[in-house]
Amino acid sequence: MRRQLRLGTRLTLGLGALVLAVFAIVGAVTFASMKTFLDNRLDDQMAISQTGAAHDVEYYYKVTKLPPTWFAVVYKMEDGALRAQPGEQPQPEDREEFDAIAKRALVTEQFETEYLRGEGKFRLRACPIKANEIVLVSAAPMADRDSTLSQLITVGVIAILAALVVLVVGGQALIRKGLKPLSNMADTAHGISSHDLTDSAHLAVRVDGKGGGVEVEELREAFNTMLAHIDSSLAARTAAEQRLRRFIADASHELRTPLTSLRGYADLFRYAAANEPGEREKHLEKLRSEASRMSVLLDDLLLLARLDSAESEPPLRPEELDLAVIAEAAADAFRAARPSHSLEVDADTVTMTADPTRLRQVLDNLLTNAAVHTPAGTSVSVQVTASGDWAVVKVSDTGPGIPEADQARIFDRFYRVDDSRTRQRGGSGLGLAVVQSLVHAHGGTIAVSSRPGSTTFTIRLPRHA
Repeated sequence: MRRQLRLGTRLTLGLGALVLAVFAIVGAVTFASMKTFLDNRLDDQMAISQTGAAHDVEYYYKVTKLPPTWFAVVYKMEDGALRAQPGEQPQPEDREEFDAIAKRALVTEQFETEYLRGEGKFRLRACPIKANEIVLVSAAPMADRDSTLSQLITVGVIAILAALVVLVVGGQALIRKGLKPLSNMADTAHGISSHDLTDSAHLAVRVDGKGGGVEVEELREAFNTMLAHIDSSLAARTAAEQRLRRFIADASHELRTPLTSLRGYADLFRYAAANEPGEREKHLEKLRSEASRMSVLLDDLLLLARLDSAESEPPLRPEELDLAVIAEAAADAFRAARPSHSLEVDADTVTMTADPTRLRQVLDNLLTNAAVHTPAGTSVSVQVTASGDWAVVKVSDTGPGIPEADQARIFDRFYRVDDSRTRQRGGSGLGLAVVQSLVHAHGGTIAVSSRPGSTTFTIRLPRHA
């Protein structure tokens, strides 16, 4: 495949060809104009000269007032034919062209350009001095005119070539300077291609420099914007991969514990099969408990996976509901399961369109979280209000609060404030992650504010999504 020329070279050659065509047109017009001017000037000079010699020709049949380098012949009608008369003006050796033009000029003047044998190129003018009786034919050499035109062509060609050389050399330098920002962008792109982006979290490469015109500035800005987008995409991909690795590690850890317990209780049940029924029932209950805990964990993982999927709609079944009714039902269930904590509900009637099952799951998780992470006797409250087109739910407790360093990660999956990972006071670490995902699936937001003695989770949901 033939290698293409660089853009600067192609622009320079194209500009040179265009300028050469313009110069050629200008030169051709100049040459034609000069040629016409010299021809008209010579014709006028011949006409004036012949007019001045007309008196001598008419009375003496001689020519004495023409330039010495001109030829002149006087013809007189004798016996029905034109005959050349002797004179003092030089005459050509061969008068064939003179005889022919003299016959045609008996009535009116004639101009012709002829090559006289042995003499060169001449301009002939035949002028009747006396109609049908006397004709004067003169010939002016055209060597000076042709020399002037040749000199004009030579000077024009030299000037055009010189201007073309200056234009090509200077134009190439200017174009190279103008295209330097594009070369810098190409160097930056080649530099990026040499980077290993598979493990890179950032692409801190940008095109520097200024100038080059408005178009180059726009291109540079667009190029840097693209690089910034790639940089942010790489950072997002790296963060997602890190979250995925942490998620897989935490999920493996959480699933391994109940599976190990199941295996242990299954072995105990096998050895205790011959023992009393009460002991067997005790081991079966343990097996059911661990299986139930693993089932809840798997359900949460599946729900989070479906909520995170960009290829499917969120698993919601919206319908018209009263949020106060959902809050009262969650409060009743909480009071029955957590008698050690007091609960107050302040719920206004708030109608909205949402999935009642998922909203109930959100409230249950928040209330459970408040009970698990606070000591017995802690007061918990639920408040439901309407704020324009938004429904606002606040779940508060008077417990010890959440450390400020942990509030930024409180909604991360498998994250626990208790680093020991004990389950005496905590679950799998997915409850608040599920809450956040369900709230976002409804188009809402959730925030937490906490200090010692007060923790509040605030949920804002659109009433009509």
